[in-house]
Amino acid sequence: MEGYCVKCRAKQTMKSAKAITMKNGRPATQGVCPKCGTKMFKIGAAK
Repeated sequence: MEGYCVKCRAKQTMKSAKAITMKNGRPATQGVCPKCGTKMFKIGAAK
């Protein structure tokens, strides 16, 4: 899944992406940027 890396300031494909549920019950996807290793986060269900 693709997400926005705040550190690289570009869209990257998430590495180790996993589906999570936020505190309010909404689905989200959390992963790691393959270039810099920063945590990435995207709100919405994983496809």
